[in-house]
Amino acid sequence: MRVKPSWTLFAAASGLAAAPAAANAAELSVSVEIPRLSVAEYHRPYVALWIENADQAAMKTLAVWYDVKLKNNEGNTWLKDMRQWWRKAGRTATMPADGVSGPTKAPGKHQVTFSGAQLAGLAPGQYALVVEASREVGGREVVRVPFAWPPKAPARPAQAAGATELGAVVVTAKP
Repeated sequence: MRVKPSWTLFAAASGLAAAPAAANAAELSVSVEIPRLSVAEYHRPYVALWIENADQAAMKTLAVWYDVKLKNNEGNTWLKDMRQWWRKAGRTATMPADGVSGPTKAPGKHQVTFSGAQLAGLAPGQYALVVEASREVGGREVVRVPFAWPPKAPARPAQAAGATELGAVVVTAKP
């Protein structure tokens, strides 16, 4: 009896199956600083993190930090105050979303990491991580940080900083 070699066996033996596995091993680490503001009435900001392509089209919402515990989902009402995210991705999103929604964050540095599996739909290319913050009785600010996906080699972290509602935003793509 003669056994025909299967395509998967050939791909595994030749290393062709390693490419998707390498992309899944990659990760995108993001550090977002929410500054401590000295104001009379302070409210934690709503914050959205998403990825845009070179045409500034939203490719994937990574995180939305808002008041998820208000009764009757009232926190959803104020998501539209993050205007750019809302226009590009938010109005079609169903919130809360598992793995995306989270509570507002206190002032300080907040680190989140996204695996290659979470970013599997991104084609190789240049992107921007966009962070938008909006605060009740406060302002609104957007910060964009460019990065390449998937990362081919360890690279320096890319960063940008806001002026009021956001501090430093640092993006590190690791192969």
